[in-house]
Amino acid sequence: MPDAVVIGAGPNGLVAANLLADAGWSVEVLEEQPEPGGAVRHDRSVDPEFVSDLFSSFYPLAVASPVLSGLRLHEHGLRWNHAPSVVAHPLIDGDCAVLDRRVEVTARSLDAFHAGDGAAWHRLHEVWEQLRPDILDALFTPFPPVRATARLALRLRAAGGLRMARTLALPVRRLGEEEFGGEGGRLLLAGNALHADLAPEAAGSGGFGWLMAMLGQSYGFPVPAGGSGALTDALVRRLRARGGVLRCGQRVGRIEVRDGRAVGVRTTDGERVAGDHAVLADVSVPALYGVLLEPEHLPSQLLADLKRFQWDFATFKVDWALNGPVPWHAEAARRAGTVHLADGLHELTRFAAQIAMRRVPDRPFALFGQMTTSDPGRSPAGTESAWAYTHVPQQIEGDAGGEGLTGAWDASEQELMADRVEQQVERFAPGFRSLIRARRILAPPTLQSLDANLHGGAINGGTTALHQQLLFRPLPGSGRPETPVRGLFLASAGAHPGGGVHGAPGANAARAALRRHRPPGGTFVQRALARRDRTGARSRLPADRLTD
Repeated sequence: MPDAVVIGAGPNGLVAANLLADAGWSVEVLEEQPEPGGAVRHDRSVDPEFVSDLFSSFYPLAVASPVLSGLRLHEHGLRWNHAPSVVAHPLIDGDCAVLDRRVEVTARSLDAFHAGDGAAWHRLHEVWEQLRPDILDALFTPFPPVRATARLALRLRAAGGLRMARTLALPVRRLGEEEFGGEGGRLLLAGNALHADLAPEAAGSGGFGWLMAMLGQSYGFPVPAGGSGALTDALVRRLRARGGVLRCGQRVGRIEVRDGRAVGVRTTDGERVAGDHAVLADVSVPALYGVLLEPEHLPSQLLADLKRFQWDFATFKVDWALNGPVPWHAEAARRAGTVHLADGLHELTRFAAQIAMRRVPDRPFALFGQMTTSDPGRSPAGTESAWAYTHVPQQIEGDAGGEGLTGAWDASEQELMADRVEQQVERFAPGFRSLIRARRILAPPTLQSLDANLHGGAINGGTTALHQQLLFRPLPGSGRPETPVRGLFLASAGAHPGGGVHGAPGANAARAALRRHRPPGGTFVQRALARRDRTGARSRLPADRLTD
């Protein structure tokens, strides 16, 4: 009988399993899909000569995360690569804002839009450098991050106090207008805010756009060498080296509860897997509370709050094998790993407004990934492995493009929407479509079929809007990984701090499980040493894995 069962082998589930194994627990991970990784996987299905990431590709949060860095995944084969530039936001007229890991290069790019905007970027970066340690500490530790928040409050006072707090709470459109005289800096902030489901006019979108831009400034938007699944492979190798068990093709249908405590799970094939100490769920919030648990085990208020849970935008993605580099009109875009495609801030607002009205956008804002530019081994020399994704409403009531898209996402609708995405790319890179050797379409239902956590193509485990963050994430008053069922912990992006590949929800859940279980036979250290004496297995027990 394992000490813990982890449902789901996405990055958060694998991080949780690794930390439990570090503390001497026996761990079994059950994954529904035939392979591990969740939304961190790659394949060669578009073209055998091209490596294509199925879901996520760029990982600034991963390299910034003390959780992942503490696992020392480089010892298990993980290597990071960078494109020459981080992000480019071209305009149709050929102007282009560039985010580069060298802050002076970013500043020069913005000065080309408006003299003095480079200095404004330097000021925003200086504030980031002041606040960075405590922002990251607060971001990657359980809610409420008391110590980190106290330190951050002191640093905020030094950085301008309430005025700085106001700046971070602003909509990104207003923040850009206050800080920059030209459009370049505004576009870098707003495009990064729209990595989540935050419209340019949404409260807090300024802080999120600033955070993502500054992560790119400090850490770049790196990619795992060889494909996104290399990150998963390193996590799996590390777990197995510590005695953890991973079983794929095992769909959990029910969490078993006895006397108010989770005691194990039952798969849809009828197998029972007991969890002696804990069950950790790397699953979506609606799946945990609406499917895996019987309603009688949950408070009525939680079930009522669950009806108000809000998903983030749906996602529509296209992968390409290209016979040559993308012919961007703006030369600077050719060196960037990520390219944001919208012809100005007004077009971003228009895009977000159409989604708010539940209409499929006619000019979809696209995040475009140049993977061979970022990692030359992804495709043959002189070619490009590329993708783009855009957002669409979860519920569709109309098509702003006038082609009758309904959200049924049958083969015809998928082709129409993929063509629309390609037409958007063509606006900034004339001749792009003539380079296409092969393409693959991943519509919202396809994404969900490949990873059940991506409900309707939602990639962040729930909206990033302020009303579902911090103590409101995933539901009011449930900002920690503990659940109303003893011994059951939420370990997915549905928990604080939310989406992105950084491992924090999994780490928080693992530490909560360790903290809650005080075995009668002694301390965690004594118990792990006893296990080592019995099995000869090596246990690593850093103190910060045992306390919080």
